[in-house]
Amino acid sequence: MERTSPGSVTRQEIYQQPETWLETVARVRRAMTGELPPALLTGAGSSAYAAQAVEAGWPGSRAVPSTELFLEFERYLGEQGLVVSLARSGDSPESLAVVRKIQRARPRVRHLALVCNPQGRLAQWPGVEAILLDPRANDQSLAMTSSFTNLVLAGLALARHVEVEEALPQLSRSVQELLPYWEEEAERLAKDPPVRAVALASSALMGAAREACLKILELTGGRVAAMAETYLGLRHGPMSFLDAGTLVICFVSSQPALRRYEVDLVRELRAKGLGKLVALGPGESDLFDVALASPTSELPDWLRTPAEIVFAQLLAWHLSRRFGLDPDNPSPARIITRVVEGVRIYED
Repeated sequence: MERTSPGSVTRQEIYQQPETWLETVARVRRAMTGELPPALLTGAGSSAYAAQAVEAGWPGSRAVPSTELFLEFERYLGEQGLVVSLARSGDSPESLAVVRKIQRARPRVRHLALVCNPQGRLAQWPGVEAILLDPRANDQSLAMTSSFTNLVLAGLALARHVEVEEALPQLSRSVQELLPYWEEEAERLAKDPPVRAVALASSALMGAAREACLKILELTGGRVAAMAETYLGLRHGPMSFLDAGTLVICFVSSQPALRRYEVDLVRELRAKGLGKLVALGPGESDLFDVALASPTSELPDWLRTPAEIVFAQLLAWHLSRRFGLDPDNPSPARIITRVVEGVRIYED
């Protein structure tokens, strides 16, 4: 991918996403040999948040970050007969340690891996059934963008391929059409950059909320402190993080029974003069400072993450540029790296 200006690679990787989704889901479909039981879903960093988003659409499954799973895998694995790893590089030390430990202690456990990088160790690991996603999902920039949304869709396709395949063509077209509008709104919000940002979501969209905050943290080099929380959880202490200038991204549920609680919290924030409120999803647009058009208002919450995270990616990109950073490499001092370094794995 040709680099023409600061952030050009990341921006292209954001914009290409709708074009990659259909191929990724087709690859998953070709690899499937039957219905799968509930799984233990795992990954590190953004891949862990992707696993959390998949959990929302895979009944009975559980998402556990590989950074925790490899330390206490017996505690989390239980009687689970299927592990699904999600990975961009396939070279994260913790993800490889998970495979090694489970194969040694539970050799009968089936291990699938959704991987963006065909050259990664996880994709080539003996005994692991690797499913390779659209090659363009293997982001070359530091932050995960295409890889995140493709991993989420791949995981959801494993669990509910019929529903994913039915919704995806229209979803892909809608996101493609909305990209210029979302970018315009993201650029406008970034002109007056916040010191803090909060992403609010109920459980099915919490993977999106956490990933949104991570993108803002990564691409601004920590200049914008970001926190993800549930709507109801915010009242129990975390609301103290907010002031009038805090950017609050609200992933609004498509379920009316949940949305009424979310709207109550938004009304409370407005009454207290807390936050600049940005909405993604259905609801009462007059409650928010910015109510973004969304292609997912009629979709179940578990299927919305791949589309709506795209706005947060664009916002993080523009905040990065506003601070004079290069979104392709917002950490020139190597405080963070594309593939995690410095992890020592102790053999038992």
